Amino acid sequence: MTKKQTNKPSLYNRWLNGIEKVGNSLPHPIALFAVFAGAIVVISAICAILGVSATGELISGGELKETTVTAVSLLTPEGLSYMLTSAINNFTTYAPLGMVLVAMLGVGVAEQSGLINALLKQTVKVTPAKLITPVVVFLGVMSNIASDAGYVILIPLGAMIFRAYGRHPMAGLAAAFAGVSGGFSANLLIGTLDPLLVGITQTAVSIIDPSYQVSVMGNYFFLVASTFLITILGTFITDKVVEPRLGKYDATAADDEDLSLTTITDKERKGLRNAGIVALLFVAVVVISCIPADSFMRNENGQIFGSPASPFVNGIVVLITLLFMLPGIAYGKTVGTFTKQDGVCNAMSKSMSSMGSFLALAFVSAQFINYFNYTKLGTILALAGASFFKSINIGLIPLMIIFILFSAFMNLFMGSASAKWNILAPVFVPMFMLLGYSPELCQLAYRIGDSSTNIITPMMTYFAVIITFAQRYDKKAGIGTITATMIPYSVAFLVCWTLFFAAWILLGLPIGVGTGLFYPAV
Repeated sequence: MTKKQTNKPSLYNRWLNGIEKVGNSLPHPIALFAVFAGAIVVISAICAILGVSATGELISGGELKETTVTAVSLLTPEGLSYMLTSAINNFTTYAPLGMVLVAMLGVGVAEQSGLINALLKQTVKVTPAKLITPVVVFLGVMSNIASDAGYVILIPLGAMIFRAYGRHPMAGLAAAFAGVSGGFSANLLIGTLDPLLVGITQTAVSIIDPSYQVSVMGNYFFLVASTFLITILGTFITDKVVEPRLGKYDATAADDEDLSLTTITDKERKGLRNAGIVALLFVAVVVISCIPADSFMRNENGQIFGSPASPFVNGIVVLITLLFMLPGIAYGKTVGTFTKQDGVCNAMSKSMSSMGSFLALAFVSAQFINYFNYTKLGTILALAGASFFKSINIGLIPLMIIFILFSAFMNLFMGSASAKWNILAPVFVPMFMLLGYSPELCQLAYRIGDSSTNIITPMMTYFAVIITFAQRYDKKAGIGTITATMIPYSVAFLVCWTLFFAAWILLGLPIGVGTGLFYPAV
């Protein structure tokens, strides 16, 4: 066999390369989302003319109502008025916008001070190279306890960590993205998503049994186990599939600066010590502030994690920003990178100046997502799919598998986990209960499908953010790059997580605290 033959890409890699080539041959991401938005305008008009609709029970104002949803055209006086008058509001209320910009202020100060560079050097010094991938994936999974903060904090840090180890930064970005988004439902702790979904499930349960109480820890045992599953899968895919495909990193195709990972100096060591002290003091203040039963950090029910969201949860991005900014200032003052007051201000300004492409992309992405919601096309798809499930009668595991796949498919068209569950729960939770299966089991199946395809859908609100981060290391990176890179994770998570779920059911294990597989409990 010749050398040329030996190095020939596998069929699988050729397929991924094809996806990337096709995806990146499409217009610039900004132009592409504009095309998507235009397509929604045309499709909505066609669907409205044809009278496309779907009927089902939807949650509205905390109550279930039989509702017929009809496609809404954007090519009507009302639709045209909506597009004109909502453009600014769509942009300013775009979920990732404020979070990304605020978080980057803190990260920018830490980066410009030299703190992140020093932390990376210290990390490289004390952490075995073999553990870097599982650590990045695991931290990604765990980050969802802080809501969406992992998207804007950990994903770029994952790329930087891999870069520091002489590995491909896109592989680090992919590993962190897989953990943060692909493993969004898994965690060792109860996160902000749990009470949100439980509230919706509880409303759907009331159709059958108003006395039944859905526990916020109803999926806890399975999700704890899933944390380790996702970490293992993410590590394997990163090391054995994604990084080998990416090949050797070409720094000339990037905008990043080479990290000077020389031996850490005494001044840097002192700076890290002072930054660590400031960080610990800040964390201590936050923890102490949360302790009193009437703390301003708690919600009206005295909860840190619960419904409604507490000031702690709502303010987590600001807290994380300060957790980066304050130690960054301490480090900069110690090592001399911030000798004047305007040094910190300049660092913040520089971090914002690098977000220009993201702002442009966010504007058109926000219009596309809001147009899709306005036209009700996603809701119609969900209700139509749900009616299909009512018409079939199969066993538990086949039903679970089909429902997981359906949830994964719907996630390609509707990014918000809670919005989809608002539509699907009133249909599937009562149906599962009537079949003798617990509402928590239904909720868990939905979460598996929903999480698995987060990383490959442009409808996911942070997809535009990920493209922006990727372009730091590959100026030509686009939707095709991200999709082709993340498909192996999505497939592995969907298949293996589903099989893991099926095995769990076969063993009859409880899926959460006081929660079994069946209804009524047996």
